Amino acid sequence: MVQTADSPRAARRREREQTVISQMIALYCAGHHDAGSRRERAHCGEPVCPACAALDEAAVRHTARCRRMETKTSCRACEHHCYPPAEAEQIRAVMRYAGPRMLLRHPVAAMRHLLGR
Repeated sequence: MVQTADSPRAARRREREQTVISQMIALYCAGHHDAGSRRERAHCGEPVCPACAALDEAAVRHTARCRRMETKTSCRACEHHCYPPAEAEQIRAVMRYAGPRMLLRHPVAAMRHLLGR
């Protein structure tokens, strides 16, 4: 698949979405995995364990390949699901845990994500 160049707006949105999902994965990892195991770095720069680093890498890759970035509201509302079922369930678990905590840890990113901007 050949991806066309993003408009400046879509490029900013793509980078913001990659950062937000990475921050959510880092929050989830901090809440569920031992600090000693968090020896890798997520896309956002925060420490994560190897399993969460792999999920972070996959999430960033899926966001980078999203064909609907210009017009989509959220992955849940998209008709083309990029994540295989196992990864989708992991991402849902991350979002259920980290979503409410994002308001305290990264309030601007959380509000932008909620508003879809």
